[in-house]
Amino acid sequence: MSFSPLRRAALKGAVACAFAVSLSAGSPAFADEAILRVSAIPDEAPTELQRKFAPLGKYLEAQTGMKVVFTPVTDYAAVVESLATKKIDLAWLGGFTFVQAKIRTNGTAIPIVQREEDARFTSKFITADPSIKTVADLKGKTFAFGAPSSTSGSLMPRFYLQQAGLNPEKDFKNVAYSGAHDATVAFVAAGKAEAGVLNASVWDKLVEAKKVDTDKVRVFSTTPPYFDYNWTVRGDLDPVIIKKLTDAFLKLDPANPEHKEILALQRAAKFIPTKKENYDGIEKAAHAAGLLK
Repeated sequence: MSFSPLRRAALKGAVACAFAVSLSAGSPAFADEAILRVSAIPDEAPTELQRKFAPLGKYLEAQTGMKVVFTPVTDYAAVVESLATKKIDLAWLGGFTFVQAKIRTNGTAIPIVQREEDARFTSKFITADPSIKTVADLKGKTFAFGAPSSTSGSLMPRFYLQQAGLNPEKDFKNVAYSGAHDATVAFVAAGKAEAGVLNASVWDKLVEAKKVDTDKVRVFSTTPPYFDYNWTVRGDLDPVIIKKLTDAFLKLDPANPEHKEILALQRAAKFIPTKKENYDGIEKAAHAAGLLK
Protein backbone atom coordinates (compact mmCIF):
# COMPACT_ATOMS: atom_id res chain seq x y z
CA MET A 1 0.00 0.00 0.00
CA SER A 2 1.46 3.38 -0.95
CA PHE A 3 0.47 7.02 -1.08
CA SER A 4 -0.31 8.86 -4.30
CA PRO A 5 2.22 11.50 -5.49
CA LEU A 6 0.15 14.17 -3.70
CA ARG A 7 0.30 12.21 -0.44
CA ARG A 8 4.03 11.51 -0.80
CA ALA A 9 4.75 15.18 -1.32
CA ALA A 10 2.78 16.10 1.77
CA LEU A 11 4.51 13.48 3.88
CA LYS A 12 7.94 14.55 2.68
CA GLY A 13 7.27 18.08 3.88
CA ALA A 14 5.86 16.76 7.13
CA VAL A 15 9.15 15.35 8.36
CA ALA A 16 10.72 18.79 8.44
CA CYS A 17 7.58 20.22 9.97
CA ALA A 18 7.46 17.58 12.68
CA PHE A 19 10.89 18.64 13.88
CA ALA A 20 10.09 22.32 13.55
CA VAL A 21 7.10 22.31 15.88
CA SER A 22 7.71 23.16 19.52
CA LEU A 23 7.84 19.79 21.18
CA SER A 24 10.47 18.92 23.80
CA ALA A 25 13.36 19.93 21.56
CA GLY A 26 16.49 17.87 21.99
CA SER A 27 14.91 15.37 24.37
CA PRO A 28 13.00 12.12 23.79
CA ALA A 29 9.32 12.75 23.22
CA PHE A 30 7.20 12.05 26.29
CA ALA A 31 10.31 11.55 28.41
CA ASP A 32 8.30 13.07 31.29
CA GLU A 33 5.30 10.80 31.91
CA ALA A 34 3.48 13.74 33.56
CA ILE A 35 3.16 15.54 30.23
CA LEU A 36 0.46 14.75 27.68
CA ARG A 37 1.33 16.16 24.25
CA VAL A 38 -1.67 16.93 22.09
CA SER A 39 -2.09 18.15 18.52
CA ALA A 40 -4.79 18.50 15.88
CA ILE A 41 -5.10 18.58 12.12
CA PRO A 42 -4.95 22.24 11.03
CA ASP A 43 -8.41 22.34 9.46
CA GLU A 44 -8.93 25.88 10.77
CA ALA A 45 -6.67 28.83 11.59
CA PRO A 46 -4.07 28.03 14.32
CA THR A 47 -5.46 30.72 16.64
CA GLU A 48 -8.93 29.21 16.35
CA LEU A 49 -7.64 25.71 17.09
CA GLN A 50 -5.88 26.91 20.24
CA ARG A 51 -8.94 28.91 21.36
CA LYS A 52 -11.15 25.84 20.95
CA PHE A 53 -8.73 23.55 22.78
CA ALA A 54 -7.85 25.74 25.80
CA PRO A 55 -10.82 24.82 28.08
CA LEU A 56 -10.64 21.16 26.99
CA GLY A 57 -6.93 21.09 27.80
CA LYS A 58 -7.55 22.39 31.33
CA TYR A 59 -10.31 19.82 31.79
CA LEU A 60 -8.04 16.96 30.66
CA GLU A 61 -5.33 18.15 33.05
CA ALA A 62 -7.81 17.95 35.93
CA GLN A 63 -9.07 14.52 34.85
CA THR A 64 -5.68 12.92 34.21
CA GLY A 65 -3.38 14.72 36.65
CA MET A 66 -1.00 15.41 33.75
CA LYS A 67 0.24 18.65 32.24
CA VAL A 68 -1.37 19.03 28.81
CA VAL A 69 0.68 20.72 26.09
CA PHE A 70 -1.00 21.61 22.80
CA THR A 71 1.34 21.69 19.81
CA PRO A 72 -0.01 23.19 16.58
CA VAL A 73 1.34 21.91 13.26
CA THR A 74 1.32 23.38 9.77
CA ASP A 75 -0.14 20.51 7.78
CA TYR A 76 -2.13 17.30 8.15
CA ALA A 77 0.78 15.00 7.40
CA ALA A 78 2.76 16.46 10.31
CA VAL A 79 0.13 15.23 12.77
CA VAL A 80 0.35 11.71 11.32
CA GLU A 81 4.16 11.74 11.43
CA SER A 82 4.29 13.17 14.95
CA LEU A 83 1.89 10.51 16.24
CA ALA A 84 3.89 7.75 14.52
CA THR A 85 7.20 9.02 15.92
CA LYS A 86 5.80 9.47 19.44
CA LYS A 87 6.22 13.24 19.45
CA ILE A 88 2.55 13.56 20.37
CA ASP A 89 0.32 11.28 22.41
CA LEU A 90 -3.21 12.39 21.56
CA ALA A 91 -4.44 13.86 18.28
CA TRP A 92 -7.66 15.27 16.84
CA LEU A 93 -7.88 13.61 13.44
CA GLY A 94 -10.26 13.52 10.51
CA GLY A 95 -11.42 10.14 9.27
CA PHE A 96 -8.91 10.04 6.40
CA THR A 97 -6.08 11.32 8.60
CA PHE A 98 -6.87 8.49 11.01
CA VAL A 99 -6.62 5.99 8.13
CA GLN A 100 -3.24 7.48 7.22
CA ALA A 101 -2.15 7.29 10.88
CA LYS A 102 -3.30 3.67 11.10
CA ILE A 103 -1.21 2.80 8.05
CA ARG A 104 1.81 4.84 9.19
CA THR A 105 1.75 3.25 12.68
CA ASN A 106 1.24 -0.30 11.34
CA GLY A 107 -2.24 -0.40 12.81
CA THR A 108 -1.30 0.62 16.35
CA ALA A 109 -3.02 4.04 16.52
CA ILE A 110 -6.24 3.81 18.54
CA PRO A 111 -9.30 6.02 17.99
CA ILE A 112 -10.92 6.39 21.41
CA VAL A 113 -13.86 8.78 21.03
CA GLN A 114 -15.73 10.81 18.46
CA ARG A 115 -18.42 13.44 18.68
CA GLU A 116 -21.91 12.06 18.34
CA GLU A 117 -22.14 14.21 15.18
CA ASP A 118 -19.17 12.45 13.60
CA ALA A 119 -21.15 9.26 13.05
CA ARG A 120 -23.17 11.14 10.41
CA PHE A 121 -20.91 13.92 9.18
CA THR A 122 -21.43 15.74 5.88
CA SER A 123 -19.70 18.22 3.57
CA LYS A 124 -21.31 21.28 1.99
CA PHE A 125 -20.68 22.44 -1.57
CA ILE A 126 -20.83 26.24 -1.76
CA THR A 127 -20.82 28.89 -4.47
CA ALA A 128 -21.48 32.56 -5.17
CA ASP A 129 -22.22 31.85 -8.84
CA PRO A 130 -25.98 31.95 -9.64
CA SER A 131 -25.46 29.56 -12.57
CA ILE A 132 -24.33 26.73 -10.28
CA LYS A 133 -27.32 24.83 -8.92
CA THR A 134 -26.11 21.19 -8.89
CA VAL A 135 -22.75 19.41 -8.94
CA ALA A 136 -23.25 18.81 -12.67
CA ASP A 137 -22.97 22.59 -13.13
CA LEU A 138 -19.38 22.47 -11.83
CA LYS A 139 -18.07 21.34 -15.22
CA GLY A 140 -15.72 23.97 -16.59
CA LYS A 141 -15.66 25.91 -13.28
CA THR A 142 -12.85 26.73 -10.87
CA PHE A 143 -13.11 24.77 -7.63
CA ALA A 144 -11.52 24.81 -4.16
CA PHE A 145 -11.06 21.81 -1.88
CA GLY A 146 -9.67 22.29 1.65
CA ALA A 147 -6.46 20.47 2.55
CA PRO A 148 -5.44 17.48 0.38
CA SER A 149 -5.67 15.09 3.38
CA SER A 150 -8.95 16.48 4.70
CA THR A 151 -11.76 13.93 4.93
CA SER A 152 -14.58 16.46 4.74
CA GLY A 153 -12.77 19.06 2.65
CA SER A 154 -11.31 16.75 0.02
CA LEU A 155 -11.65 12.96 0.21
CA MET A 156 -15.38 12.43 0.73
CA PRO A 157 -16.46 15.32 -1.52
CA ARG A 158 -14.15 13.97 -4.22
CA PHE A 159 -15.65 10.50 -3.80
CA TYR A 160 -19.14 12.01 -4.01
CA LEU A 161 -18.20 13.87 -7.22
CA GLN A 162 -16.80 10.67 -8.72
CA GLN A 163 -20.03 8.87 -7.87
CA ALA A 164 -21.80 11.64 -9.81
CA GLY A 165 -19.53 10.99 -12.82
CA LEU A 166 -17.21 13.96 -12.33
CA ASN A 167 -13.41 13.91 -12.32
CA PRO A 168 -12.25 17.23 -10.81
CA GLU A 169 -8.89 17.29 -12.61
CA LYS A 170 -10.52 16.63 -15.97
CA ASP A 171 -13.93 18.25 -15.68
CA PHE A 172 -13.16 21.42 -13.73
CA LYS A 173 -11.38 24.43 -15.19
CA ASN A 174 -9.00 24.54 -12.24
CA VAL A 175 -8.65 22.77 -8.88
CA ALA A 176 -7.12 24.55 -5.90
CA TYR A 177 -6.50 23.58 -2.27
CA SER A 178 -7.24 26.33 0.24
CA GLY A 179 -5.64 24.46 3.16
CA ALA A 180 -8.53 24.87 5.62
CA HIS A 181 -12.33 24.97 5.71
CA ASP A 182 -12.63 28.64 6.66
CA ALA A 183 -10.13 29.51 3.93
CA THR A 184 -12.33 27.73 1.35
CA VAL A 185 -15.23 30.02 2.22
CA ALA A 186 -12.92 33.02 1.85
CA PHE A 187 -11.77 31.72 -1.56
CA VAL A 188 -15.34 31.43 -2.82
CA ALA A 189 -16.48 34.74 -1.29
CA ALA A 190 -13.53 36.56 -2.89
CA GLY A 191 -14.08 34.97 -6.29
CA LYS A 192 -10.81 33.02 -6.21
CA ALA A 193 -12.90 29.92 -6.91
CA GLU A 194 -16.37 29.68 -8.43
CA ALA A 195 -17.27 26.89 -6.01
CA GLY A 196 -15.77 24.94 -3.14
CA VAL A 197 -16.48 22.41 -0.42
CA LEU A 198 -16.05 22.35 3.35
CA ASN A 199 -17.38 20.45 6.31
CA ALA A 200 -20.87 21.16 7.59
CA SER A 201 -19.72 21.98 11.12
CA VAL A 202 -17.40 24.82 10.10
CA TRP A 203 -19.96 26.14 7.62
CA ASP A 204 -22.62 26.26 10.36
CA LYS A 205 -20.20 27.95 12.76
CA LEU A 206 -19.28 30.64 10.22
CA VAL A 207 -22.95 31.26 9.42
CA GLU A 208 -23.85 31.53 13.14
CA ALA A 209 -20.96 33.95 13.72
CA LYS A 210 -22.06 35.98 10.66
CA LYS A 211 -18.60 35.52 9.13
CA VAL A 212 -20.08 34.60 5.77
CA ASP A 213 -22.63 36.57 3.73
CA THR A 214 -25.26 33.94 2.94
CA ASP A 215 -26.93 36.34 0.52
CA LYS A 216 -23.77 35.95 -1.56
CA VAL A 217 -22.34 32.52 -0.71
CA ARG A 218 -24.79 29.63 -0.53
CA VAL A 219 -24.89 25.84 -0.18
CA PHE A 220 -26.03 24.06 -3.35
CA SER A 221 -25.33 20.41 -2.49
CA THR A 222 -24.58 18.20 0.51
CA THR A 223 -22.78 14.84 0.57
CA PRO A 224 -24.35 11.69 2.05
CA PRO A 225 -23.27 11.15 5.70
CA TYR A 226 -20.03 9.42 6.69
CA PHE A 227 -17.84 8.87 9.79
CA ASP A 228 -15.31 11.61 10.34
CA TYR A 229 -13.38 13.20 13.22
CA ASN A 230 -12.05 11.40 16.27
CA TRP A 231 -9.54 11.67 19.09
CA THR A 232 -6.76 9.12 18.58
CA VAL A 233 -3.94 8.03 20.88
CA ARG A 234 -0.64 6.43 19.97
CA GLY A 235 -0.91 2.69 20.47
CA ASP A 236 1.81 2.31 23.09
CA LEU A 237 0.48 4.98 25.43
CA ASP A 238 -0.05 3.67 28.97
CA PRO A 239 -3.44 1.87 29.04
CA VAL A 240 -4.25 3.61 32.34
CA ILE A 241 -3.83 7.00 30.64
CA ILE A 242 -5.89 5.86 27.65
CA LYS A 243 -8.73 4.87 29.99
CA LYS A 244 -8.53 8.18 31.88
CA LEU A 245 -8.70 10.11 28.60
CA THR A 246 -11.57 8.02 27.26
CA ASP A 247 -13.54 8.36 30.49
CA ALA A 248 -12.88 12.11 30.59
CA PHE A 249 -14.37 12.66 27.14
CA LEU A 250 -17.34 10.39 27.83
CA LYS A 251 -18.10 12.20 31.12
CA LEU A 252 -18.54 15.58 29.42
CA ASP A 253 -22.13 16.54 30.19
CA PRO A 254 -23.96 19.47 28.53
CA ALA A 255 -26.00 19.90 31.74
CA ASN A 256 -22.77 20.96 33.49
CA PRO A 257 -22.02 24.66 32.65
CA GLU A 258 -18.24 24.07 32.49
CA HIS A 259 -18.69 21.02 30.27
CA LYS A 260 -21.24 22.86 28.12
CA GLU A 261 -18.61 25.47 27.19
CA ILE A 262 -16.10 22.74 26.26
CA LEU A 263 -18.65 20.86 24.16
CA ALA A 264 -19.80 24.06 22.46
CA LEU A 265 -16.26 24.94 21.42
CA GLN A 266 -15.84 21.40 20.08
CA ARG A 267 -19.25 21.70 18.36
CA ALA A 268 -20.28 18.49 20.07
CA ALA A 269 -23.56 17.41 21.67
CA LYS A 270 -21.53 14.76 23.48
CA PHE A 271 -18.66 12.34 22.88
CA ILE A 272 -19.25 8.64 22.23
CA PRO A 273 -16.87 5.65 21.94
CA THR A 274 -15.49 4.83 18.51
CA LYS A 275 -13.45 2.04 16.91
CA LYS A 276 -11.13 1.47 13.98
CA GLU A 277 -13.78 -0.37 11.97
CA ASN A 278 -15.87 2.80 11.74
CA TYR A 279 -13.32 4.18 9.29
CA ASP A 280 -13.20 1.21 6.90
CA GLY A 281 -15.56 3.09 4.57
CA ILE A 282 -13.20 6.08 4.54
CA GLU A 283 -10.30 3.80 3.61
CA LYS A 284 -12.30 2.26 0.76
CA ALA A 285 -13.26 5.72 -0.49
CA ALA A 286 -9.59 6.76 -0.41
CA HIS A 287 -8.64 3.79 -2.56
CA ALA A 288 -11.51 4.52 -4.97
CA ALA A 289 -10.44 8.17 -5.21
CA GLY A 290 -6.84 7.16 -5.95
CA LEU A 291 -5.52 8.73 -2.74
CA LEU A 292 -4.28 5.39 -1.40
CA LYS A 293 -2.83 2.58 -3.48
